[in-house]
Amino acid sequence: MSNPVYGKQMKTSSKATANSASMLLWPLSIGLILFLLWSAFQVALFNGQLLQFEAPIYWAVAITTLLFILWVVIYFKEMKLETQQDWLKVAVILLPLTYVLSLINAASEYLANNMILIQCIYAMIFVMTMYLLQNNKINHIIQSSLIGIAYVIVGFGLLNWLGAFSFAGKLVGWFSAGVINGVYNQAIWNDSNGARLASVFQYPNTYAAFLMAFLFISIFSMIRSKRIFSQLLHGFMLVPIILSLLLTLSRTGLVMLPIVFVILLLLLKPTKQILWFIYCAVSAIGTLLVLNPINTAGIELQKQFTGSLAAKSWAILIGASLVVALLCWAIQRFVAPMLEAKLQSWSARKASSVWIPLGSVVLTVVIAGLLLGTGVRNILPDSISTRLENINFQQHSVLERITFYKDATKLFADYPVIGAGGGAWTALYEKYQNNPYVSAQAHNFFMQYLVEVGLVGFLVFMAFILYVFYQYVRSYVRRNEEDRESHFVYFILSMSILVLSLLDFNMSYVFIGMLVFLGLGGMSAAIEPQPTRRLKMGEAAARGVYSIIAGIAIIVLLIVSVRFLQANHYAIEGNELARSSQDFRQIKAPLDKDLSIRSTHPDSLMLLASLYQQGYTQTKDEQFYTEAVQLLQRGLEAEPYNKGMVKQLIGIYELKGENDQAYTLRKEYASNYIWDMDWYEQLISRSFDLGYQALGQGDTTKKNAYFTSGIEAYQHVVDGVEHLKTLPKGQLQGQPFQVTPTMILNAGKMKYMSNDLSGATAVLKTGIAEDLTDATNLEIARWYLASLKREFKIDETLYNKLIAISPSEADEIKRIAELTFN
Repeated sequence: MSNPVYGKQMKTSSKATANSASMLLWPLSIGLILFLLWSAFQVALFNGQLLQFEAPIYWAVAITTLLFILWVVIYFKEMKLETQQDWLKVAVILLPLTYVLSLINAASEYLANNMILIQCIYAMIFVMTMYLLQNNKINHIIQSSLIGIAYVIVGFGLLNWLGAFSFAGKLVGWFSAGVINGVYNQAIWNDSNGARLASVFQYPNTYAAFLMAFLFISIFSMIRSKRIFSQLLHGFMLVPIILSLLLTLSRTGLVMLPIVFVILLLLLKPTKQILWFIYCAVSAIGTLLVLNPINTAGIELQKQFTGSLAAKSWAILIGASLVVALLCWAIQRFVAPMLEAKLQSWSARKASSVWIPLGSVVLTVVIAGLLLGTGVRNILPDSISTRLENINFQQHSVLERITFYKDATKLFADYPVIGAGGGAWTALYEKYQNNPYVSAQAHNFFMQYLVEVGLVGFLVFMAFILYVFYQYVRSYVRRNEEDRESHFVYFILSMSILVLSLLDFNMSYVFIGMLVFLGLGGMSAAIEPQPTRRLKMGEAAARGVYSIIAGIAIIVLLIVSVRFLQANHYAIEGNELARSSQDFRQIKAPLDKDLSIRSTHPDSLMLLASLYQQGYTQTKDEQFYTEAVQLLQRGLEAEPYNKGMVKQLIGIYELKGENDQAYTLRKEYASNYIWDMDWYEQLISRSFDLGYQALGQGDTTKKNAYFTSGIEAYQHVVDGVEHLKTLPKGQLQGQPFQVTPTMILNAGKMKYMSNDLSGATAVLKTGIAEDLTDATNLEIARWYLASLKREFKIDETLYNKLIAISPSEADEIKRIAELTFN
């Protein structure tokens, strides 16, 4: 059987061939393109695990499902399971199924369910594009549209950088969930490094990954195109893309860019490798010429918009882009053919594509040395120069990422087989963290995937993507130049983003994930369809089996997405009413509706429990108390690591006077929040209070139990502080974590009342402070002197200082020293 031409559809039906499309293909293709454009401006569908990010993701599930229904209608008669390519649409179903399996151990039912829905989006995108992109016309339209969407995003980001916040907001505000008060939220990200361009993503590093992928796609498209307009357009956008990449101040992007560049060069012929270098150099020089004025103007325009400065900046940028576009066109028109002719014999040799990439590695090292180790970087703006200067393995962000990965391996060790469910890192990282950082993302897509679905799911995922990449490259090297180029854009797209995702959480943006799976679908469309020997099924059976699976999935996803959208609407309504209304029943009504759909949705459950708690506080009606407790207990069954729920339940127990139950919870959950200083301070305080109460009641057993727990909690904090001293010099600690005076006082009292005088003295001594007018400091000094007195010792200097402040302290010290405890 002869192989079909690479990039063209197999002749399986008279209704769909390589160069013609049925009428329904157009609405499907247009719908997919519009969906991608819409998704980009919904904060790129960030899976931020918060109420505000839910609705766009649920809309995405519904829209993808509707598009998938259309795909089923179009390709129903084409469904078969005869080739390796055909079986990929079955294999991709395993990805969401591994997330379903991980529900068994889910650390958060809410986050896990959301990840299942997201994986279903990816699976449907993959299947649809694998078939759509076998059609030449559709393939060309979708490629052009993808690039067009990227250029729109780049332009949108630069509009914001040059101060046109309101104009940019008006452009997309009518459909974008990212626009707040007329401005796209955090299109410019401000942190300790200054202003950083983030465009639609609200996170500069992910924008850098996106820009890097489309920088290479633009260069490839310009070289590939035969039309002057296309060459000029792609050439024109090189400066804005590189400029935007630099303005993200993303060290991750700059470090990983050469790696991706070398990988791509390996798949190109020497002529095109040289052209890639030339176009990168020309556009980089053009960008450097305008970088300082655009960077400076942008910073000023974000503070105070001035029309003349904005117009001047745009003129500089457009002028440089036009010059670079014309230069690139001239090179493509006159230099490229000569290079092709001169290097034709070299290109025909084996391994000819290897030497230039190897040389590029050397060149990269030289350029990196100049930028990082010499004054050459001073040609860059201070903000960018400083970021480059700080690129080293002892830099905070590098050390912190290494810590994330080590902590992820500890988490994985406890859930090795099927993982801890979607959102596992967010739910569990506080239990495993090495130091008190705050990061709901593991900053490594693969590590995050591993802890979510365990070894089983991770191996399924890696086998799937590696198989697609392997088969694509295998088909690529066998084809002629024209056929190779038809789907190479998809390889660039998926490979670039996945490589960048080794160091960041780019795939937490569902839009980025869709691009990756669209890329995988495009690569699969280009795979040579080799018949399978063992796995083979007749067309009728294949249609039946796949239709049943697809039908069930479509029904479930449509129902779930619509119901979850309704629930999200009720949750948001309830939250808004809670801020504006005092009517208990009015606020409660939408929350009940949400919980009737999602019985353990954390936001609504905690808000409703809070309403019941307020009701109990005001009326002392036991029914309110019971309802609140039952709600929170039900929530913790599904969200056992939700700190907010635990703290709320502890609070209502204490409000009712159920101190033992509150204490039990606080102690039980302490191991889940090992770096929460406030948690441990409260645990130590409650240990003393309850132990002292038991002492007064003559219950020595309970007293000892409480005091032992409190002292262990104190020791945990002491050990933690010592551990933090071992952090590498460049690594920041994160949140505050220290032994507080309150901890010292209560721990010292507990040791004293346990007749551990030397221990009490040692603990209390660490809390002696200069300022004895502070009540806690004064009490520490009082108990310290009393403990010394019991040991027949004295600190005269401290004693005299304390008596000078308050003469009555002499009697207090004597009274404490005379206390005896059993």
